[in-house]
Amino acid sequence: MSKIEGFRIKNYRVLRDITLGKLWNTRDSKPLMPMTAVIGKNGVGKSTIFDAFGFLADCLKGGVEEACDSRGRGGFERIRSQGQKNGIEFEIYYKEDGNARPITYELSIDLDSSERPYVTKERLRQRRRGQDKGWPFSFLMLNEGRGIAWKGEEEGKKVEEDKEFDLFKLIEKIKTGEAEAESKETEVVELDDKRRLGIATLGSLKQHPRISAFRRFIEGWYLSYFTPDAARSLPLAGPQKHLNIHGDNLGNVVQFMEREHPKRFQSILERISRKIPGINQISTERSPDGRLLLRFNDKGFTDPFYAQQMSDGTLKVFAYLLLLEDPSPPPFLCIEEPENGLYHKLLETLAQEFREHATGRKGGSQVFITTHQPYFVDALSPKEVWVLEKGVDGFSQIRRASEDRLIVDLVDEGLPLGGLWYSDYLDNR
Repeated sequence: MSKIEGFRIKNYRVLRDITLGKLWNTRDSKPLMPMTAVIGKNGVGKSTIFDAFGFLADCLKGGVEEACDSRGRGGFERIRSQGQKNGIEFEIYYKEDGNARPITYELSIDLDSSERPYVTKERLRQRRRGQDKGWPFSFLMLNEGRGIAWKGEEEGKKVEEDKEFDLFKLIEKIKTGEAEAESKETEVVELDDKRRLGIATLGSLKQHPRISAFRRFIEGWYLSYFTPDAARSLPLAGPQKHLNIHGDNLGNVVQFMEREHPKRFQSILERISRKIPGINQISTERSPDGRLLLRFNDKGFTDPFYAQQMSDGTLKVFAYLLLLEDPSPPPFLCIEEPENGLYHKLLETLAQEFREHATGRKGGSQVFITTHQPYFVDALSPKEVWVLEKGVDGFSQIRRASEDRLIVDLVDEGLPLGGLWYSDYLDNR
């Protein structure tokens, strides 16, 4: 299972510079857990972290200019941290699987001379086999749409960016044959559109398997924008394999699970019945005009209820459990405030469901959650929780709950983490 071990965000709204987990040059830091939760008060930037992942995914899909304007972001200047002149930067440190050598992806975005956002720099780095110290070797280097990509699984160039290095001089040497050793393994890259990510183009080419793997990794991210009202819509009938980000194809996924995975679907129904008293059957019904109705049978009533009549909480729990039972789950699952609309005693169970999915033997998704509900946090360990706070300068700061020895000791003594948070023990002291 692919896993993000750490990431860094710079100059993105209130996130002027935050790091979660381990990066290639922070050897003493611990990687992110299979499930990670970010907690904090209103307005500290939890939604901004969620949106930063969405922004990266949108950059890959439609380019950086479109991403800056999508989802109500309002353009580059609205999302760049207030008062900052440098570009927006992201760094992701991830492993393709448990035994793979980590790969670092770096992306920088700024405004060009026409005040339009474009990609100023992209890097993909990986250490050689057996190398556990020093700078990783860059196998993709792009500056303003021009650069070099190494083919295959092993090659790259060791480049210390803080020292003098001229990528464009290296490109000319490769073109003229002066850099003979490197020219055999490299491909000079010149993109037509500097507003598109290099990984979007090169990731579709067979000769760049590492770039392709990283592109597929980001393309597979699932960021939940689920709303119960969307789940109450009446889509056209037809089975669909995956729940979409808004959940308006919930009935279509039920139709697919009923047909292709009846035993797995039955186990979902049994788990829902234990969590939501009365629900003993969920099925689909096709309307005369070809639309799909999602039908819930309650033990106390003869006639079924339809999704349009069900509570927000019932639909959310059902959608989350259905998402976790996806036969081919996404590598990265990001959910913002899953507790909204749910009975508080369901939250600990829901957290356990997320953890079991993230740590399952068959390999589920890495789960990333933002929350401000102590009952949900009660089910988490200090290693899984990051506390986001506003600094005196107005920008966000973040730290892992397990970095506080007192918190770890109190949890070891049996005190719930959410209760400690509610009692202000997790506040920066």
